[in-house]
Amino acid sequence: MRPARAVAAAKINLALVVGPRRPDGLHEVATVLQRIDLCDRIELHADEGLAIEGFAHDTIVAAALVRLAAEAGVEPAWRVRISKEIPVAAGLGGGSADAAVALRLANASLAEPLTSERLHALAATLGADVPFFLAPGPKLAEGGGDRLSPLELPQDFWVVLALPAGLEKRSTQAVYARFDELGSGPGFAGRKDELVRALAAARRPEDLAALPLNDLGEASGAAALAEDLRGAGAFRADVSGAGPAVYGLFATRSEARSAARRLGRRARTWVAAPVW
Repeated sequence: MRPARAVAAAKINLALVVGPRRPDGLHEVATVLQRIDLCDRIELHADEGLAIEGFAHDTIVAAALVRLAAEAGVEPAWRVRISKEIPVAAGLGGGSADAAVALRLANASLAEPLTSERLHALAATLGADVPFFLAPGPKLAEGGGDRLSPLELPQDFWVVLALPAGLEKRSTQAVYARFDELGSGPGFAGRKDELVRALAAARRPEDLAALPLNDLGEASGAAALAEDLRGAGAFRADVSGAGPAVYGLFATRSEARSAARRLGRRARTWVAAPVW
């Protein structure tokens, strides 16, 4: 088999509304997921066993391929090389994107590939964001994050991504635990309705400013940097996922680059664009 290659694009959460903890331990969420062109690269070969190269800390790609092989009734016999560009554990979905792309490539190599429905169900067992990365386009994710609805959103804006210097990354579980400690969660239905109304009205990039802010912003500890991006001209800025990555949306590339320079030594920055 010739090597199969694909890019795995990062995501930002254009909004994240979080409800109380559910009986299964997850929180009810409503979140808007948008890919951006900060990408890892995945290369997959047939092999005699399973091997992951290029990123020593991977666990999710290996787990994804083991589960795919079990579901398909075959041995996991692939070698995957991951070339990382997406910051790790930053709220940008890099691991989930890598797993989804590896699943798609490996599934396509099977004599009898899984249906899209079975692949989606398998992806949902790996993490809430993994199903999103199986198909193109922005999505509204609900429930535990795996119930997806396609969205038509404006795409003509630029994104500054920023990782705050010196801010220790909390685990996603710790951020949600802090969210609970802060007494957040009540009023979820009303805040979700606000999100749905703002999405329905979003026609221009600037309309995205009306989306509710990330409920995990305070718990992540990174919200102050979002305020800095607003001061640098972003028409919307927020924490992505559970952080600590923060994004700002700008009308032009030159404005985005200028804002990235203004952050100076306070953050590591990238300038990116939305991708479908």
